[in-house]
Amino acid sequence: MDLEALFRQPQALPTISKVVQELIQSFNDEEVAVGQITRRISADQVLSARLLRLANSAYYHVSRTVATVDDAVVMLGFINVRTLVIGAGLTGGFKALPGMDLKQFWRHSLHTAVAAKHLSRGLDLNAELGFTVGLMHAIGQLVMHAGMPQDMLKLDKTVNAMDPRRVALERQSFGYSYVEVGAELSRRWKFPEEFSTAIAASAEPLAWQPFTPLGAVVHIAAWRSRAEENHLNAEEIEVGWPAAVGAQLGLGANALLQDLPPWAELCAGMEELIS
Repeated sequence: MDLEALFRQPQALPTISKVVQELIQSFNDEEVAVGQITRRISADQVLSARLLRLANSAYYHVSRTVATVDDAVVMLGFINVRTLVIGAGLTGGFKALPGMDLKQFWRHSLHTAVAAKHLSRGLDLNAELGFTVGLMHAIGQLVMHAGMPQDMLKLDKTVNAMDPRRVALERQSFGYSYVEVGAELSRRWKFPEEFSTAIAASAEPLAWQPFTPLGAVVHIAAWRSRAEENHLNAEEIEVGWPAAVGAQLGLGANALLQDLPPWAELCAGMEELIS
């Protein structure tokens, strides 16, 4: 099945609400109507409830209780609120899929997101964009499992989704991989081109021209998250450090070995996003 045929499969595409679509499109709107979008979020009881639980989590260290969506925008800023609502919308877009451990998938995606945000801050990149790209970088896996389950189940028996060889095997089998699928999905959803490019570059950032720092950041963050999911010890993690990519960003191994805060600290309260 080619890429276009995959996207013609109605079951392949996640379901996202109108307000999440509007928030995605707001990336490209310098004069976004924040008040209008806030009212739309408030009218969606599920999204607004999840937003308020996240806004009151330890992750944001707010000084008082965030009681309304308007409070969240005032105390966290529209950019943070947008990140949270889009994240909540994406993680709720897929239900049970054959061959996919969704709990593991979203845990890996969240760890990638918080590590990407941490690295982006240190490199003066857009930290919230880093978080959102990190959260969505592997969503192509879900699209492929939903749209062509039998083909993907065959691959799962050879190489699981947490194996770094997965991209090469998918490209060999189909002519594309989950990163190309994720990049195409983000284009169709009208994320900024920077977003699509970062996803596309994240598997092999040094092969992508021109070099895309955000793609490289997500590559390193995803590598560190996979190491955690695969229960690698400190020596194995150190040996696997993607040194060439780190050097291109000006990062040493300590950036995600000794210097990375514990996952519990990085993710404090964000588990609600993937529950």
